[in-house]
Amino acid sequence: MADLIVKPKDNLIQQSLHARAPRTPTNGDGFGLGWYDKHPMPGLFRSIRPAWNDLNLLDLTAHIESSLFMAHVRATSLATIQETNCHPFRYQRWLFVHNGQIAEFGKLRQSFMGLVSPAYFENILGSTDSELMFHLALTYGLEQDVPGAIAKMVRTVEATAREHGIEHAIWMTLGISDGESLWAFRYGSDGRCPTLYTSPSLEELAALNPETRGRFGDFAMCIVSEPIGRFQDSWDLVPENSMVLVKNKTMEQSRFVP
Repeated sequence: MADLIVKPKDNLIQQSLHARAPRTPTNGDGFGLGWYDKHPMPGLFRSIRPAWNDLNLLDLTAHIESSLFMAHVRATSLATIQETNCHPFRYQRWLFVHNGQIAEFGKLRQSFMGLVSPAYFENILGSTDSELMFHLALTYGLEQDVPGAIAKMVRTVEATAREHGIEHAIWMTLGISDGESLWAFRYGSDGRCPTLYTSPSLEELAALNPETRGRFGDFAMCIVSEPIGRFQDSWDLVPENSMVLVKNKTMEQSRFVP
């Protein structure tokens, strides 16, 4: 993990202290790692310490090897700083991370809680809008149809917000995985959502930096909120209202219009 989280220029740990995002330039309210290995459920480590000030993070990333993992640094809006509010969130084989927010979530939380299926309700351990988004999507069939469940979750959030007089309700980039596929979404109710980028192909990366040739096998893809490494102009910005699917050593990008 350290090859992507710690070693590159402008890596995630550095971004936790000096991100480019104007709304959250500092993300020091905890961090988390979720990774897939030989075990049935993905591993999970979360901490309320700032990512730039936790030696455990450096040690874990130096020793854990995984073919698919997620990492997240947190800047809270209103929810308490506690481990159960740090991303990723997990349900069985599924991992979920979110950047963004639901507007005036305190007014809407009770309505959303009542919509979560009893089958998933006990899995809610924290108090964030992000975790509730995940469990609403699970309720709406995430395990069978990821894009359909996310679309229904967004429609529900926006409709509920309008009932409370809130016009623009949700801003999000999402990362979701079942250990075999990776989905990413970029959407905002007002068209101003957080940024999302996909990495250059291995061929392009090797042309830019021959030292990387063969380092990541025959296929690799990285999806990030902000580019990392020395060749940041080679990253591709995911358009607003878009979805990315990484599966079977391929990457597909399509429109996402809830």
